Amino acid sequence: MGSARPTPSEQACGPAVPTPSGRAVHRPLGIRDVALTGGPLGRWQQVNRDASIPLGIKQLGEAGNLDNLRLAAQSVAGELGEDAAAAFRGPRFSDSDVYKQLEAVAWEAGRAPDDDLMDFVRQAGELLLAAQRADGYLNSYYQVVAPEKEYAELAHSHEMYCAGHLIQAAVAIARVGGGEQVRTVATRFADHLVKVFLHDGNPGIDGHPEIETALVELYRVTGERSYLTLAEKLVNERGKGLISGRGRRYLQDHLPVREADTHVGHAVRALYLEAGIVDVYLETGDESLLECSVRRWNDMVAAKTYLTGGVGSRHAQEAFGDRYELPPDRAYTETCAAIASIHWSWRLLLATGEGRYADLIERTLYNGFAASTSTDGTRFFYVNPLQRRHDHFEGDDPGRRNEWFSCACCPPNIMRLVATLGHYVASVSEPADGLFVHQFVPGTIRAELPSGAVGVSVATDFPWAGTVSFTIDQAPGSEWTLAVRAPVWSTAVSIAVDGQPMDVAPDESGYLRLRRAWKPGEQVTLELDMTPRIVYPHHRMDAVRGTAAVERGPLVYCVEQADQSAGADVDDLALVPGTEPRVVDVDDLAGVGRTVTLHLDAVVVSPPGNGSPGSATPPYSTTPPEEQVTTTPTTAVAIPYFQWDNRDGAAMRVWLPVAHRSSP
Repeated sequence: MGSARPTPSEQACGPAVPTPSGRAVHRPLGIRDVALTGGPLGRWQQVNRDASIPLGIKQLGEAGNLDNLRLAAQSVAGELGEDAAAAFRGPRFSDSDVYKQLEAVAWEAGRAPDDDLMDFVRQAGELLLAAQRADGYLNSYYQVVAPEKEYAELAHSHEMYCAGHLIQAAVAIARVGGGEQVRTVATRFADHLVKVFLHDGNPGIDGHPEIETALVELYRVTGERSYLTLAEKLVNERGKGLISGRGRRYLQDHLPVREADTHVGHAVRALYLEAGIVDVYLETGDESLLECSVRRWNDMVAAKTYLTGGVGSRHAQEAFGDRYELPPDRAYTETCAAIASIHWSWRLLLATGEGRYADLIERTLYNGFAASTSTDGTRFFYVNPLQRRHDHFEGDDPGRRNEWFSCACCPPNIMRLVATLGHYVASVSEPADGLFVHQFVPGTIRAELPSGAVGVSVATDFPWAGTVSFTIDQAPGSEWTLAVRAPVWSTAVSIAVDGQPMDVAPDESGYLRLRRAWKPGEQVTLELDMTPRIVYPHHRMDAVRGTAAVERGPLVYCVEQADQSAGADVDDLALVPGTEPRVVDVDDLAGVGRTVTLHLDAVVVSPPGNGSPGSATPPYSTTPPEEQVTTTPTTAVAIPYFQWDNRDGAAMRVWLPVAHRSSP
């Protein structure tokens, strides 16, 4: 098995690369195989490189993360001062931010070489080598603040969680090349975990999943079977009540993974666990793991996912709520949960080849995840609500993006995903001898098929327009399959080769397949229906009953106060029944950039005095709403949800009430 395993440099340069002997039906491509050259995602990658990643590196110094590791190095050298514990800054899992930043930097340097980025990798590696104990253990908080509690409070210690992010950084570095120090540190730590939790019999499980998926990926890089065995053990033992504290549902420890039907508890933890579950399936072939994970994915999509793809409806415990508990104004929808959702769906796609997983990735990527970052790449959302009132505050937080956070898990997590966006664009099916395109982004795709090397250039103005052109740049001469996803939102899909329409329907997996002996220069044109859609919520979603939202292509829209006419308060807008959105292409909206806005027939609802600020009367009445309000016709202007909060910081909402039909 070892001789057949590709070396790290031969593996796809991406974060999730199943072994050739595994159960994946699709083989992923790497960030060097897929280049993004334009569109919102290509622009975001460039902003990530130019603005976000340098900001993240700077913040690690200012927030104390690197200083914490320096304190740990002093402890290893026996030079730790008596006041060291008081000098520790940030949460106990602050090391993980360093590791996520390292991973982002490594992927970015692998995508486009940069000596300054690799200098950071080398410097961080030297610091980690100095901070790591001789037995492989590394955690600045427990080495400096609470050494007597090592592995004694796993419900909330994040020790293995931090190790998981270190390992993922090392995997990135191994696949892009360089950074031997980080790889050495991560392997030593993994070996330490194997000794303690596999060979020595410690039954502990970290309260925050992450180590599971990381250990599987390290197995894929190194071939060391004990890493996979430990990941399998951690998955199998979860749900047996072995984690004490914080609540069993919060920790996903209430039911064994094969028995749970729906997600409960902390959303990020739940979905990182799911990524690990699918990874273990992919390498062991345990069908029961795939079955239970798909079952929970189905339930989450049907009843616990916001229109934006975000998940996690409760601020309390950053948790999933009940089925259909999806309030827009109280949506927590943590950015890290959107990232974890993409990780999980991608692994399910590799495991099954089903396009529905790419559909959810697209919805999440362009909405719930893309909204996390400001246009200039220097401010971030931790929480992503679907409504913000003009007087909103959560404590002292007005609900706008911040440059950084005291718990800064999201920004470096954003950076590492954006640096690897190419990894999620396309994949290869060996049985189909085909290149499968999942996401539509301007750029180039290169892949090795059983029939030979292929190359495709993609030209599109997606998501603003629905035409996607694929030009064959390289082909082996024999037949091979080009398959493109038919998005679930597009009510009509057509495809042509060199202008000749093809009579092809989506297959059972949601892809349009064209097989032929392609020649360089041939062009495939996909046409998607970009007609705006008025969508309505399930009747059990009480928080948005009687409302509607607007979508176009993959984008969810919202109304933001900055775009409305004078006197049209966002909170007083209601859609006119039967409105047909009008599309307006905007080259450069101030503070936002390129966009497409939608103009909607609406009314401004003017209620009676009760409930108005200063009226001193309760906001309730025995008179039906349609009999007590007056309405004024207006045009509501909607922008893509991912572009909100780049201007005035005022009110925003995705779901708008539908006016009573008696209204003008």
